[in-house]
Amino acid sequence: MTEFLLAATLAAPLALLAACFVKDWRPRALAWQFLAPAPGLAAGLLGLRGAPVSLDLPWLGVTLRLDPPGALLLVFAALLWIVVGAALRRDKASDERFGISWLLTMTGSLGVFVAGDLVSFYLLYALVSIPAFGLFAFSDDPEKKRAGAIYMAFALFGEALLLLAFALLAAGEPHGSARIADITAALPSSPYRDAVGVLIVAGFGMKMGLIPFNGWMPLNYGAAPIPVAAVLSGAGVKAGVIGLIRFLPLGAPMAGMGEALATLGFLSAFYGVAVGLTQHNPKTILAYSSISQMGVVAAALGLGLAAGAPSAAGDMAFYGANHLLVKAALFLTIGALAARQKSGTEPLSGWPLALAGALALSLAGLPFTGGALAKLASKAQFVTGWPAFLAALSSIGSAILMTHFVTRLASPTPEGARDTAQETPAALVRFWPALGLGALLLPWFFAAHPGEALKLDKIWDGLWPVATGVALAFGFQRSGLSAPQIPAGDSIGLYERAFARFVALGPDFEWLDARLRQWPAAGASLLLIVLALLAAALR
Repeated sequence: MTEFLLAATLAAPLALLAACFVKDWRPRALAWQFLAPAPGLAAGLLGLRGAPVSLDLPWLGVTLRLDPPGALLLVFAALLWIVVGAALRRDKASDERFGISWLLTMTGSLGVFVAGDLVSFYLLYALVSIPAFGLFAFSDDPEKKRAGAIYMAFALFGEALLLLAFALLAAGEPHGSARIADITAALPSSPYRDAVGVLIVAGFGMKMGLIPFNGWMPLNYGAAPIPVAAVLSGAGVKAGVIGLIRFLPLGAPMAGMGEALATLGFLSAFYGVAVGLTQHNPKTILAYSSISQMGVVAAALGLGLAAGAPSAAGDMAFYGANHLLVKAALFLTIGALAARQKSGTEPLSGWPLALAGALALSLAGLPFTGGALAKLASKAQFVTGWPAFLAALSSIGSAILMTHFVTRLASPTPEGARDTAQETPAALVRFWPALGLGALLLPWFFAAHPGEALKLDKIWDGLWPVATGVALAFGFQRSGLSAPQIPAGDSIGLYERAFARFVALGPDFEWLDARLRQWPAAGASLLLIVLALLAAALR
């Protein structure tokens, strides 16, 4: 049964995509696309507690594989795509370009969790990234066009890095296997190990928003409509998480690579908090929160790699799954509260704001929320010493940043409130309280040992960083000090200026090329240089 559902995880959305090629079938296929993740949801539920399940499809040259970490992320991602897709059914019914982009992105987002070989993983990972451009960038708005262009540049650059990494991974596998499990097992003894490590971290780190590849994320989330931001921040980013889990040999200690990844992760965690505190748009603040949270995931996986701890895969899959739900719910919160304020049905106070606060602080490990369970799962990697100290500081930083988010959300006129109110489907506004509570409580049904989080010492471990962060945030606000203004995307401005200067040199290079071609000795000189380099290489 699990093998059938595993195949249907990809077959269902692909069948709807095929139906879109028939003009008369296309509207109906797009109307029912929200049901496409259902087989993936069922496959994930069956695969949670059992042994890994593999399915070879030699006639396609494809291997599918589902293990508990992938199953957990698949369950939560499929659930998110179903809920948000159903809410969009009426709002986007006539926009076929958006609908096909949505279906393509969904196919990749579900497929990366079940891909078992290099080729299928690469193709599905590309589907997560590239079609997402059509979900927000087809617009006359110059800011959205800019965000789309930057997003596509980073997406294609990341794909190029991974293509090179996968080629080296395949070259280092002595038996010619294309299975991810075999290739990853061979990595510690591969002659290309260090190069692969750098490329893997850079390629997947780009999707996760790790520095210095983080600038696209705030621009993307700020430009994307609320439902799109919810699925991309929730399910889309987890393609990078499953990539690190799949391609890092967590069972074999690799101290140098692991410590480097942990360092990069912690730098991203604190950088996301620091720059996020300078932002005013709630959507942008959530983007920097994602950078920080994905930094924690990278740090934990790096420490797990350094120690040779395969349990880090399951622990960080749970952490990522909780982040998937909560971050998606927080984006929906922005839209729902903006719409409620606009219609006058609910003031931005009372229980709506309390629910928003609980969701936000759950990312810092607030007791009795799914975030407390996620923090407990990560504890195995942050046991003692400097990792434990930095993890505690990260929780405090998250609490500070999320308190800032809630205060901006509760301000009389949150930045971008009019647009977010208009772009949020009415169904999501109506059912937002249930979705928010579900994000807080659903992880309790999937935790390995939920009772641990209810012990007094564990409650205190989760409470004091949150309380400290909230107190520091309110203390800073009352002090009257203000944070410096950093444009959303931070480093993107530097990249754009450098690129503009490089492009500006184009006429000079053309002039130089034209002059050299007029010089008869230029061709002979170039030939001599090439021959000299070849001779040096042959020595």
